[in-house]
Amino acid sequence: MFEYAPAPESRSVVEIKPSYGLFVDGKFVEPADGGSFKSVNPATEEVLAEIAEAGSGDVDRAVRAARTAYEKVWSPMPGRDRAKYLYRIARIIQERSRELAVLESLDNGKPIKESRDVDLPLVAAHFFYYAGWADKLQHAGFGADPKPLGVAAQVIPWNFPLLMLAWKIAPALAAGNTVVLKPAETTPLTALLFAEICQQADLPPGVVNIVTGAGETGRALVEHPGVDKVAFTGSTEVGRAIARSVAGTRKKLTLELGGKAANIVFDDAPVDQAVEGIVNGIFFNQGHVCCAGSRLLVQESVADRVLESLKRRMAQLRLGDPLDKNTDIGAINSAAQLARIRELSDAGSAEGAERWSPPCELPERGFWFAPTIFTGVTQAHRIAREEIFGPVLSVLTFRTPAEAVEKANNTPYGLSAGIWTDKGSRILWMADRLRAGVVWANTFNKFDPTSPFGGYKESGYGREGGRHGLEAYLNV
Repeated sequence: MFEYAPAPESRSVVEIKPSYGLFVDGKFVEPADGGSFKSVNPATEEVLAEIAEAGSGDVDRAVRAARTAYEKVWSPMPGRDRAKYLYRIARIIQERSRELAVLESLDNGKPIKESRDVDLPLVAAHFFYYAGWADKLQHAGFGADPKPLGVAAQVIPWNFPLLMLAWKIAPALAAGNTVVLKPAETTPLTALLFAEICQQADLPPGVVNIVTGAGETGRALVEHPGVDKVAFTGSTEVGRAIARSVAGTRKKLTLELGGKAANIVFDDAPVDQAVEGIVNGIFFNQGHVCCAGSRLLVQESVADRVLESLKRRMAQLRLGDPLDKNTDIGAINSAAQLARIRELSDAGSAEGAERWSPPCELPERGFWFAPTIFTGVTQAHRIAREEIFGPVLSVLTFRTPAEAVEKANNTPYGLSAGIWTDKGSRILWMADRLRAGVVWANTFNKFDPTSPFGGYKESGYGREGGRHGLEAYLNV
């Protein structure tokens, strides 16, 4: 059997400081009323750095800095000049992409080939794209002279720390807003390195502020009366709480929440291509993807053939060191998330679904879970209804396109879906009936800064990316 030699990326390309403060008004400061917490490498459980935890006073200081920058510097600045800063940030991201990719994999646990080849190119692309809009807002379709909202409070998750930062900061700045961003408590390091990039780009102080912390920090930021716009990506449960907290206020809100996407394979689909899409749909980033194809709906007549090919492909996946360039499956982001994955997987077995994983040796330290599929799943199973957010695939079958649509839509979520078929007419027929914000055809997990992304139902509301992503940051 062919074996890959180890191909580790060097940690020496990034310098991790022993401790980090908050980034407020263009400089790093110590928290005035908060504490600190540790950021841990999920692959080894090694403590990477001590991180400042912002209290309500620190959040207030950041919001006030953002307000001052908005009123005195950023909003009055011509769009062409704002664009220059965004272009500069994009170019620095490209120049430091290797450093950022290594830090992302260390702090998050995702394979280096994903952070290097997927995340970082998209991060730079979003800043380049929205830099192009900064002096063309009057042509975006939102009126002759659209105005920014003011101070944007942005709370991002741990699964794509730097990419979610780019999705939110780039359109906000292009539209003329200033930002206070809170990264997830388990993955703050690339956001703090981005703060250094803002300094390197000579971004005016207060335009971007980064406050680190957990739920209480996020709550203080979202509920601050000086905030004009709230953008949140994360769990549906927290999204509901945020929606309640801003109800009745003047704050504009966008939510990008959970998902339970259906990846639908018809009998005329190219099986090998579909299997690659299934693997990418659920095992990319260890399944830590809100739009992951966690429900496989395969037409009954080809189910055995697809499953046989899928199991053969899964046996070739390599689990291990996220910094090894040959690794396909990295570490689960945290002990808490690993416990959640185990709980739901055990529930699947207890409810009668058949569990299968390829032979897989898990490292002794760190947080790990083998890629897993469940067959014999019904729509009543918890694993078919609840978001697992891990490398776990539930397999269901269908006979007709109408049944596939009914099963795909039988979920409280509506973020994404995938269709695999050779018939273009069937793709269009299905896409018109699927209640999902994004529908991929003969591919999965493809993103572009020019294309809007968002969901229906409990997957949230509002769109990020593309021209539509500007609307959330403009007074239209």
